Amino acid sequence: MIPLKDDIPSSSLPFVTIGIIVLNVLVFLYQLSLGGSGEPGATQAAEQFVFEFGAIPCRLTGACSIPDTFPHPAVTVLTSMFLHGGLFHVAGNMLYLWIFGDNVEDALGHGRFLVFYVLSGIVAAVGQAVVSPSSSIPMIGASGAISGVLGAYLLQFPYARILTLIMIGFFIRFVYIPAVFVLGFWVVVQFLNGLLTFSVAAGHEAGGVAWFAHIGGFLGGMGLLFVLRLHRPSRL
Repeated sequence: MIPLKDDIPSSSLPFVTIGIIVLNVLVFLYQLSLGGSGEPGATQAAEQFVFEFGAIPCRLTGACSIPDTFPHPAVTVLTSMFLHGGLFHVAGNMLYLWIFGDNVEDALGHGRFLVFYVLSGIVAAVGQAVVSPSSSIPMIGASGAISGVLGAYLLQFPYARILTLIMIGFFIRFVYIPAVFVLGFWVVVQFLNGLLTFSVAAGHEAGGVAWFAHIGGFLGGMGLLFVLRLHRPSRL
């Protein structure tokens, strides 16, 4: 299932959501410029950029011997939210943020939404670090913070209708599905994949998707919605 848009219009310009999307795209373009310059060592420079500014769990927990160089591990929790591993990674994240972020920003207000987004990303990174404290693989992407947005959206607008693209083999259909089913399906997929990854990795080094960052961000977003309170009543 690929969500395309919801049926709840914003009552104000979601400039924080738009700003976050623009910043993510600009950083991704910079990443591409590092790796696609054609100069010797370009690929290595792009990888080094990710290792410097990605959030490495063992640096956060102090469980590895990676030199504590610039930037400080705590800073990488923030910078990692704007790095991505490829076009589909950034495009998928920004699509979800565009669909669901404006309404959560509407509910919280612009300033509180920015705080909410950053805190959701921090909770997500901590969640993954707790599960994989010795991993030296950098976590990158806005997925954790956006997962927080999805958690808040589910609580606020469970019966909003989401235009969704369904593709099963040659079967392709556009249908409106309640948010509770779209996001409920999403979180179940994250949880099952997280359990599978954890059982396979068994505490050892593992790459791929940081599923527990998604789960942590989602649950964190739900909690933060109540902590930061609502800017105005929800609309269905």
